[in-house]
Amino acid sequence: MTLAYVALGSNLGDPRQQVLDAVAALAGLPETRLLRRSALYRTPPWGVLQQPSFINAAVEIDTGLSPSALLQALLAIEQRAGRVRAERNGPRILDLDVLHVDGVQLDSPELTLPHPRMADRAFVLLPLNDVAPGLTLPGLGTVAELLVRIDPAGCERLLEP
Repeated sequence: MTLAYVALGSNLGDPRQQVLDAVAALAGLPETRLLRRSALYRTPPWGVLQQPSFINAAVEIDTGLSPSALLQALLAIEQRAGRVRAERNGPRILDLDVLHVDGVQLDSPELTLPHPRMADRAFVLLPLNDVAPGLTLPGLGTVAELLVRIDPAGCERLLEP
């Protein structure tokens, strides 16, 4: 079993429920146990600005799935939720990204680990800091260190129901 970290986001339909349903789906993956879930965050759109705000979260899982098998499982969860890949950085019903898998550095056409752009994105680092502030990302530093280097303007931690 290996620790892995996954980012979740949605800004179409009922984004909060989409993210919570995806967390439940992650917890139900074979050979996988959900260890921690972050708070939910409302974050401004990134890239394409003319779209609704996102709901974002992150989870820490313990999994026996390989990074490639984990990615395929995430893509299947997205597809079941109705994800259509129409526009890069555009609106989406659900977006799941493998951020980091302990002990794995990978650069393939399919998957790059650690995620190559997470250090620049408040919508990733804020929730990831909830579950793993001391996580060291190779060549980058800890999540907590990265978080103090970015501007989290417009990001809001939501109260849980």
